[in-house]
Amino acid sequence: MAADPTDPDPRHPVVTTPYGAVRGRHENGIAVFRGIPYAAPPFGPRRFRPPEPPDPWDGVRDAGAFGPTAPKPPYSEAFAQYLSDPVVPGDGCLNLNVWTPEPGPAARLPVLVWLHGGALTRGSSAVPVYDGRAFARDGIVFVSVNYRLGVEGYGLFPDAPANPGLRDQLAALQWVHRSIRAFGGDPDRVTLAGQSAGAISAGVLIAAPQAQGLFRRAVLQSGPPEAFERDKVRRMVRRMAARLKVPATAEAFAAVDRDLLLRTQADVGRLSSPVLGGPAFGIVVDGDLVPRDPLQALIDGDAAVGTDLLLGWTRDEYRLWLVPGGLTDRVDRLGPVALAGAMARCHCGHEVPRGYRALHPGAGTAEIVGQMVTDNLLRRPLHRLAEARPGSSWVYEFAWPSLRPGLGACHALELGFVFDTGETAESAKLAGGGAPQELADAMHGAWTRFVTTGDPGWEAWGAAHPVRMFGEPEPDADADGEGEGEGEGEGVGAGPKDGPVRHDVDGMSYTAYGPRDRELALWTAEAAAAVAGEAVDGAGAPPVDPLLRKVPRGTELRSAVRRLRRSGGVKGR
Repeated sequence: MAADPTDPDPRHPVVTTPYGAVRGRHENGIAVFRGIPYAAPPFGPRRFRPPEPPDPWDGVRDAGAFGPTAPKPPYSEAFAQYLSDPVVPGDGCLNLNVWTPEPGPAARLPVLVWLHGGALTRGSSAVPVYDGRAFARDGIVFVSVNYRLGVEGYGLFPDAPANPGLRDQLAALQWVHRSIRAFGGDPDRVTLAGQSAGAISAGVLIAAPQAQGLFRRAVLQSGPPEAFERDKVRRMVRRMAARLKVPATAEAFAAVDRDLLLRTQADVGRLSSPVLGGPAFGIVVDGDLVPRDPLQALIDGDAAVGTDLLLGWTRDEYRLWLVPGGLTDRVDRLGPVALAGAMARCHCGHEVPRGYRALHPGAGTAEIVGQMVTDNLLRRPLHRLAEARPGSSWVYEFAWPSLRPGLGACHALELGFVFDTGETAESAKLAGGGAPQELADAMHGAWTRFVTTGDPGWEAWGAAHPVRMFGEPEPDADADGEGEGEGEGEGVGAGPKDGPVRHDVDGMSYTAYGPRDRELALWTAEAAAAVAGEAVDGAGAPPVDPLLRKVPRGTELRSAVRRLRRSGGVKGR
């Protein structure tokens, strides 16, 4: 939409992009530009194709409202009570938003580019929790991006290139590199960040050859670099094709009514989840943008040399996957069947769930399964990434339990604290009312420091294995200090009160940053294996359970057990 270029209203700042001028709004001292196209609408002849530049426009384009969101199915009623996902109609869904405290090329401010989560099937930059005003208030140019989702962005077809949604994100980064100086940003001080699917995407882009030089730092919240098996994505497309009674080709899918395509996608994918597994849309190795497994490429040092990383997880990620749909009770009732599924999901033997039970003797099956899957999907690969990049990685854990019953410190709960948007109704849907502002101050401050200086405020990952704990419950929660998240929210620490604490357990030193002097940090597989190895050397062939009791919660039990197996020392009970 074009606006009157002669409008002198000072509330409407104007910035020129490579494709035309845009007029934003001044909101509480921040210049905000919404719905700026970075690529052409991906429909018609562009359907399922890589993004193309937008058509230039004459005059001044109005950028006062969020642009169209990518086609997506709505959340189920169970999830909608916790997560907001606005829909803005229209075809021009490849757009982005900019919050800036000082538009103009002289400012040269650090830049944060945000990729939203949503399992690559839902979400958008219009979610109110992602409002960039707090980052702009603190001297950062904030950019949030829409990209294609689901079958439109991650369907795998024989007659179309793979990963168009990821290519959208690359196009947005290239737009930032060319355009952000006019908005007050420094293209040489860009941090790429995301949560969940957005973090997975950011991790893949860190390793992508075409993205090198477009950013210097990255934040991965609850998502490691990951490439799906191609057959897993093909099965999703083939199941949709069978329901639609069309060939599994991009040409055939492009001829299907868009609403019918979304309903079919939702129906086919309704039983897929991080815990249950199943066919799903995801990024795949394509020999081009993703030439090989991105996590392995980063571990091997083949990509992103010099990129600083801030990465971490929430303590109870799995609760958002299980609680809304009532899966917690169902998994508990399934018992051994659910454990067998988790072992298959994690490619491990009976020793591993036995070890988790030793660490959490009062836990139900759902908690054991949830923690196993969380460790396998998130903690283990992020540990491996940090271990491969000592001195340039900073690791955190978010432990504050939601005030809503049963959620604990679940997946996505940290977002309102990182963005300092806890006062919004959308943030309260997940956190409950009255979330502690001091925790938001601590987290948002750490992210701001990382984007601005490259140092979030604690020791980088190294031999001491430091993990910054955010919102650790005080010791009046329960016997092992884990808490269930149904309390009044009192006694919650925002961070270290007495500074870091050095711990020595079985000869392995690590540093915990948190309000309590206890075993807070997570060990790498090497640390766990070293403890187990000492016991093997000293006792010959010990049972596995007593060994695993020594390992703090969240450690990579699977790797430790495998090493014990190779040594011939595993005798589970």
